[in-house]
Formats: sequence, C-alpha cells, structure tokens
Amino acid sequence: MIKISHRGNTNGPYPELENKPEYLLQAISNGFDVEVDVWVIDKIMYFGHDKPTYIVDPIVFYKIVNNAWFHCKNIEALKHFIDMHPTKRFFWHETDDFTLTSNGYIWTYPGKDITDKTIIVDLDGSRNVKKAYGVCSDFLL
Repeated sequence: MIKISHRGNTNGPYPELENKPEYLLQAISNGFDVEVDVWVIDKIMYFGHDKPTYIVDPIVFYKIVNNAWFHCKNIEALKHFIDMHPTKRFFWHETDDFTLTSNGYIWTYPGKDITDKTIIVDLDGSRNVKKAYGVCSDFLL
C-alpha cells in the first residue's frame, strides 16, 4: 500500500509547516509520497492550502515531482498540469465524495467506500484501509 503524507504531515497536523517545500522534502526523505496543494497565478507556481503561500523554486519542484500527488487549488493550476506535466499525478476536488486522479486512481473523501483503486483520505489514521491502493494521512508514523 502506498502511503501519502497529507501536506507533508507524518505525525499529526502542523498547519504552520504544511505545504512548505522543506517539510515536503522531509516527508519524502522518510519514504513517503506527499499530497501538496498547488496554485498557479500569472504562470507562477505556489504551494499552500487556503491561499498561495510558498513560491515554488523549479529546483524544488523537480525534487518532489516524482513523489507528489498535486491537489490543484485553482483552474490555472489544473490547466498548467494538463499542459506542462500531463504524466504527473494531479487532481482537483473540493467536497466531492470521489475524484479521479490524472493517473486513474480514485481519490476518496473520508468515510466513503473504498476499492483496490482507491486512495483514501484518512486524516486521523482511524480507518481500516487494507482494501485501498493507498492512504493519504497526517498520521503515517
């Protein structure tokens, strides 16, 4: 099963560090993939949950890209990934029960049914995720 760090978190939520490039790299160095919130505004990429917070250095982007699941936060980010990085893993959703990722997995809202093609969002680490392809959580350690 693939384990995906939610915004870089591995041992509980830390809002002040979430989506910070160094924090994401730390989670990757600990063997996890990362879910990262990404914005594109005027062709500039940012990481950040509620707003574009960290300008993304291209060097950092290429250090995380192969271990990242990009949660596009605006239409410009979604278009950017379709045009510039179509083979990378990205998706968009807000409160949908399910959304399809660019590589064909079902990103699943907490508490919904799971399959062997599901990446379940389990923010508190309490769900039985054995049937799922992967889990995205703040609690991976």
